[in-house]
Amino acid sequence: MAAEGGGKEVNDVKSQFSTREGVYRLLTHSEYSRPNRMPFNSQGSNPVKVSFVNVNDQSGNDGERICFNVGRELYFYIYKGVRKASDLSKPIDKRIYKGTQPTCHDFNALTATAESVSLLVGFSAGQVQLIDPIKKETSKLFNEERLIDKSRVTCVRWVPDSENLFLVAHCSGTMYLYNAENTCGTTAPHYQLLKQGEDYAVHTCKSKSTRNPLLRWTVGEGALNEFAFSPDGKFLACASQDGFLRVFGFDAAELHGTMKSYFGGLLCVCWSPDGRYIVAGGEDDLVTVWSFQDCKVVARGHGHKSWVSVVAFDHCITSVEDGDPAGEFKGSEEDVHEQEGRERASSTHSLLSQTNSTDHPISATYRFGSVGQDTHLCLWDLTEDVLFPHLPLSRTRTHTNIMKSTSLAGSGQTNTTLSKAKDNGSNSTSTENPANCLPNSLPRSHSLSHSEDGTPNSHRSSNPTTKGSSIMDGSFIASSVSRFATLSFDSRKERRDKEHQRNHSMGYVSIKSGDKISQSASTRTTKSQPANTLGTTLCPHMKEVPLLEPLVCKKIAHERLTVLIFLEDCLVTACQEGFVCTWARPGKMELLSSQNNPASSPGGTVV
Repeated sequence: MAAEGGGKEVNDVKSQFSTREGVYRLLTHSEYSRPNRMPFNSQGSNPVKVSFVNVNDQSGNDGERICFNVGRELYFYIYKGVRKASDLSKPIDKRIYKGTQPTCHDFNALTATAESVSLLVGFSAGQVQLIDPIKKETSKLFNEERLIDKSRVTCVRWVPDSENLFLVAHCSGTMYLYNAENTCGTTAPHYQLLKQGEDYAVHTCKSKSTRNPLLRWTVGEGALNEFAFSPDGKFLACASQDGFLRVFGFDAAELHGTMKSYFGGLLCVCWSPDGRYIVAGGEDDLVTVWSFQDCKVVARGHGHKSWVSVVAFDHCITSVEDGDPAGEFKGSEEDVHEQEGRERASSTHSLLSQTNSTDHPISATYRFGSVGQDTHLCLWDLTEDVLFPHLPLSRTRTHTNIMKSTSLAGSGQTNTTLSKAKDNGSNSTSTENPANCLPNSLPRSHSLSHSEDGTPNSHRSSNPTTKGSSIMDGSFIASSVSRFATLSFDSRKERRDKEHQRNHSMGYVSIKSGDKISQSASTRTTKSQPANTLGTTLCPHMKEVPLLEPLVCKKIAHERLTVLIFLEDCLVTACQEGFVCTWARPGKMELLSSQNNPASSPGGTVV
């Protein structure tokens, strides 16, 4: 959809994009797809998904293996990434299913070797298959007769640090815990209540002999779209179609905290590498950052024009630092060399592990990305001017470019479409001059707080947390809690420039049209939850939390994007056409094999 004024570049599919650490480039010879590379008819097909596993191959072959589904087909390849061009003519394993389609899959990284891997595959008819694509064996089929659940499998994950336990989520809003060594019964299972809380219940399988499933979780209303385990494996974050993010202590099956989307369902969720923050995205076109320790929304990000399908943290860019911040990062962007970035990335995990033991604030920059049905990739920096607003600005290190705050001006008519809409208005860019301007010597974050007109404030409600004993091992240990100051915007001066409208599907609306949109959003919230949560700690108003601006927002595909995975030397995306693309990180292009066509430009042009 071209912008008014002949903005052709807006619609061009990009093959490179720039960030503060350098230029990411699309490697056209490292594209994975069906062997004929022809896009398939995606109408009615389940989303293309990608899974990786490192088999620690000592024979000199590449250690990464990739699995992806396209329609009814499932492919398993050696992943060569930025090192060599992909060879689509030699898949290790290929499977074509009849009567059902693969919907999701997951490798067991704990047991993977060069000779054998355990791959779980969920299907649209509700079954779950355990296969070994290296040995080309099918070990077991769970829920074969669909006696446990008849709805589509939405997410499947191995339980962290377990060789046999795995968790499966369905469109029915139910999760099941399986043991790969157990069988499923020949009759429908009977359950008995084990634990119950607000909008969730946990049942055990009532049987004389041990059988699958071990546990059944009923969570919220509507489909359970995705779940994710915390880095330590102790907590489970669930994104549901009813718009709620629910975080549980997994072993104890206790609800730790909840969050509500601005409107619509939540489609995706991920944890920060240190487990301090959760990012969720969905049908409100936003990415929402939720503090695990404080159980509250700390920021929202808007850059997508349609539903957000995947969110993921980049552990290589995420940076946590301790000590005296004085004297660091005083130069320009050019002074931040790539070598420094690699050193920060290599020390990230050790620094993150120390965060819970420190008594003073730590300088942190979290990088995460998102892709959506608008075919755009967005990269975000979550920086300490948002996470630690109580600190003096002179002590912050945001590691980002010096940027001016920008906002989109409407063309005269506000677009209030709540999902995919035709962009028939004109977009232009205008510059705001906030009162709290920073000196040019201090790097400025894209995580800028914005005060926008919203619906009237309603009463705030507390978010209770519960504690209890463990279901699985008899103990429940919550993560240690660090102090974060309450976000306050009273100290920020009111912007005196004229109000700007944001022309996007969520809609920053004028005062005249605001009442109608607010009423519409409230109606949606009320339908999914008896009590209106807008304006509470579950779902604060837009003006009550910082609004993140994307560091990068680029159109990188012709079809909706369904995959975003960050690897050490690249990031991987996939779209519903069935193409899995590799984007080399800055400085990694020289690692390409000479098999690549030297006459082909690695980037700089549009596809």
